[in-house]
Amino acid sequence: MKRSQTFIRTTKNAPADEVAKNAQLLIRAGFIHKEMAGVYAYLPFGLRVLENIKQVVREEMNTIGGEELLMTTLQPRDIWEKTNRWDDAVVDNWFKTKLKNGTELGVGLTHEEPVVDAVSPYIDSYKDLPIYVYQIAAKFRNELRAKSGILRGREFLMKDMYSFARTQAEHDELYEKAAAAYTKVYERLGIGGQTYRTAADGGYFTERFSDEYQTVSELGEDTIYIDEVKKLAINKEIYTSENLVKLGLKKEDLVEKKAVEVGNIFPLESKYSDTLGLYYTDENGKRQSIIMGCYGIGVSRVMGVLAEHFADDRGLVWPESVAPFRVVLINIGSSSNVMKNTTEVYEKLQQSGVQVLWDDRAEARPGEKFADADLMGIPHRIVTSEKVGDGKLEYKARTQSETKNITLSELLNILVV
Repeated sequence: MKRSQTFIRTTKNAPADEVAKNAQLLIRAGFIHKEMAGVYAYLPFGLRVLENIKQVVREEMNTIGGEELLMTTLQPRDIWEKTNRWDDAVVDNWFKTKLKNGTELGVGLTHEEPVVDAVSPYIDSYKDLPIYVYQIAAKFRNELRAKSGILRGREFLMKDMYSFARTQAEHDELYEKAAAAYTKVYERLGIGGQTYRTAADGGYFTERFSDEYQTVSELGEDTIYIDEVKKLAINKEIYTSENLVKLGLKKEDLVEKKAVEVGNIFPLESKYSDTLGLYYTDENGKRQSIIMGCYGIGVSRVMGVLAEHFADDRGLVWPESVAPFRVVLINIGSSSNVMKNTTEVYEKLQQSGVQVLWDDRAEARPGEKFADADLMGIPHRIVTSEKVGDGKLEYKARTQSETKNITLSELLNILVV
């Protein structure tokens, strides 16, 4: 992509009413646009980051057998009434609307009930189970106080997966496979070392523990206690001697930290399947309950966490797995020699499958181009100029301060595995 052909612009200042670091940086870099508190549009470069995060999540869900689908945003009242979750006294963060004929609808905030309704025609026998289904879609929650930029929004992107199992043992196997996949997701996104599987209250869903995935951060709303050797943690809300024993944790081994929740997984037991009349027939012709689990990752929230964690005084520092481009290519000067050299590098990178942004703006000064490359957090910077010389490129990694002159062949060795 050539920068001159985009409408994206960077700015030195974020909106005065935006106090969250992640949103300030993303707005300044031209990645998002703030519509209102808790509601953000993802501009082309921001969407590229979001899609890269989605792809990492999608690949790991597919690896364990997940099948992707897409549920509706508008949801009928009746299935939610069956599980007693329509009433605002029970779930107080609904957005609701009405058809012209007066029929009330919910605006999707989670999909346990709708997904049971959707798969019911396809589950009858024990031979139809187990299954995982998931979607990556917008959710809408009427937060009383949206805050922290894209970390807590009224509209956000979420991956929610649901498992259906024949027995508790089979559910436990599916649950642990999903837990292992979550660990891989965070490792691939660059926050594996700071993200802990954290025992939490199962709440409305189950008497068992649920599992949160918490990334250590000073901006976190949760307090967790971490066993850094076991890579396990417990949320403050269930921090009791009895629960420590159940989890095999010792108080003296735990370190208190602030953290941001970037995912969660819940045992649902047979609460939703039973209530909505979804059963299966076993090998002996007997009707049996279906054991469910649900597994969520706030994809847009993860983007906010990455923006907070991977940044310095010059701007964003994206991990390569999510960066909008791997390389920013900057030409200084427009002589025939420089333009020929730059075009060769640009085309060769494209042919090699490397996502490259060519900052070809004629009106922009070199310092402006360098500052924009740093603000946008693109991992590798290449400069062509008469000063560098024929057959050479000036190379700099975003995470390093020094530059060096390399050949195109050496660049490809760095970028292409």
